[in-house]
Amino acid sequence: MRPFASAPPRRTTDRLPLVLAAVLLLVGGLLLALPDRAGAAADTLISQSRPATSSSVEDSTFGPEKAFDGVSTTRWASTEGVDPQWIKVDLGPSATVSRVKLVWEAAYAKAYRVEISADGTTWTRLATETAGNGGTDDWTGLTGTGRYLRVYGTARGTSYGYSLYTVEAYGTTPTTPTPTPTPTTPPPTGAFTVVAAGDIAAQCTASSSSCAHPKTAALAQRIAPSFYLTMGDNQYDDARLSDFRNYYDKTWGVFKAQTRPVPGNHESYDPAGAFSGYKSYFGAIAYPQGKPYYSYDQGNWHFVALDSNTFDDAAQIQWLKDDLARNTKGCIAAYFHHPLYSSGGHGNDPVSKPVWQILYGARADLVLNGHDHHYERFAPQDPSGRATADGIVEIVGGMGGAEPYDIETVQPNSQKRISGTYGVLKLDLTDTTYTWQYVGTDDQVKDSGPTYTCH
Repeated sequence: MRPFASAPPRRTTDRLPLVLAAVLLLVGGLLLALPDRAGAAADTLISQSRPATSSSVEDSTFGPEKAFDGVSTTRWASTEGVDPQWIKVDLGPSATVSRVKLVWEAAYAKAYRVEISADGTTWTRLATETAGNGGTDDWTGLTGTGRYLRVYGTARGTSYGYSLYTVEAYGTTPTTPTPTPTPTTPPPTGAFTVVAAGDIAAQCTASSSSCAHPKTAALAQRIAPSFYLTMGDNQYDDARLSDFRNYYDKTWGVFKAQTRPVPGNHESYDPAGAFSGYKSYFGAIAYPQGKPYYSYDQGNWHFVALDSNTFDDAAQIQWLKDDLARNTKGCIAAYFHHPLYSSGGHGNDPVSKPVWQILYGARADLVLNGHDHHYERFAPQDPSGRATADGIVEIVGGMGGAEPYDIETVQPNSQKRISGTYGVLKLDLTDTTYTWQYVGTDDQVKDSGPTYTCH
């Protein structure tokens, strides 16, 4: 794919013979003195201190943010010995990029691409390197508009990984001055973000370094979604009201008003009565329609929150059928605690199959579950587990803070499984599509789902 620019981008490197470098320096100085070069000074650094993610990190001291902190001695470093790897920065909506400067550490890229994207899914190439030798690469003459900039390494120059001291993107954003109007790429219609997790608050607090739910809550807040949803077992072990107040409320409770929860089996263990603490703590947030199951809309999405502890309740099943029959939205997501399919310790739970059959008949797109304490995504499938393009995508997101479970029996259509890494689901939805990332508490993306079009 050719870059946006009408002429090829220009790259300069600091690994030039000394004589040639001196000549270029002299010529460059003369050119900068000319009036028609004044436009080069219009480039503004727009990437510094912006949110950054990467495909991997060597360890927590080499996070992707280090490449954008303006400090020349700090760096991002990827996992060693693996291709490809990438580092990405969020420049904000409708940024225009004219120049990208890369300063490599000894672990450089022999081949890489500089890319830009409006949505973080579809990428357009700005520049390509096929014979890199490290040092400093300064790509100028670029013309690209989008929100996300990515350096995508495809071949390492050493046996190590990829490592960058600096990634600098220059150009304009809606908040920086621009000499002339620049065409922009509008964001997808009706786009919004949701954070989701299940199996959250163990009986511990931030005073314990091993306590995970304070970390997942902080991560969820940093993502700053439109709202949060939980897939049950919000509070361990017996979900007493006192436990909700002592643990969950100190972390995930900070954004309780923006949360749409469902109960898990641990909410039913309360000695004061099944769901007593859960109902007392969440109140109308969890019972907006007077039942522990309810629905709501956001954009072109219809969300159905269900109580999988009572899937044998005829009233809930009839309500679900009626609710889906009334739905006018083009995309449907349902969430409840017990997954029909799981490769974890609990495994497949047939209690959910009748609900899947109803959802499948209504052409639902996405089902979110907890119960098993791991992350897993499945290819679209029908209620009988047959892979099909018009099937439902299921994601297990039970790594909100409870003790992890091992992967035991890998199920058909399971595409990715992660255990032992706490994190949350970051769901990005539009009026017609959806995709997601599993983000760890170290702010690193551990898995990215495909982009699906709603049925």
